[in-house]
Amino acid sequence: MRPVQAWARKGRIRYFLPSLQASNRVLEIGSGDAWFRAAVESALPVEYVTIDIEKPANIRGDIRNWRQLGLQAGYFDVIVAFEVVEHVDCFQDCLALLKPGGALLITTPVPHMDWLLKIVEALHLTQQRTSPHSNLVYLEKVQGFVHEKARTPFGIGQWAVFRKPAQ
Repeated sequence: MRPVQAWARKGRIRYFLPSLQASNRVLEIGSGDAWFRAAVESALPVEYVTIDIEKPANIRGDIRNWRQLGLQAGYFDVIVAFEVVEHVDCFQDCLALLKPGGALLITTPVPHMDWLLKIVEALHLTQQRTSPHSNLVYLEKVQGFVHEKARTPFGIGQWAVFRKPAQ
């Protein structure tokens, strides 16, 4: 594992784990090697489902096709989307899948700093991107959610917890 990657994973666990509770139904989008799932399941008894276009996800496919993949609207308490939304706009899909009051845990690059991330990747300090960052977004501009908390580590990444409005 790359040095910056290891640091970021530990920081994400500390930042996001308090947003989960025992017995939550969790969906992780773009789960990769499922490192966050392992951290959550070692701390809490939850129902955890992963979706990714690559193995070893529980469900292989694109989150935008959630209906065809058998997922139910309003089913999940928490959705985890680390380094996903810069590749694909799935905010409306997350809103549909979350229960009212459910949390979206999200990380993504700061759009105007993506050039720096390319350099960090070229130096092999972080994981290489798997597809272009064609959907870079400033999280403070995302609508439809209640913005609960956010931080910008080193000015290059955005970490946030959003809530689906209670209805």
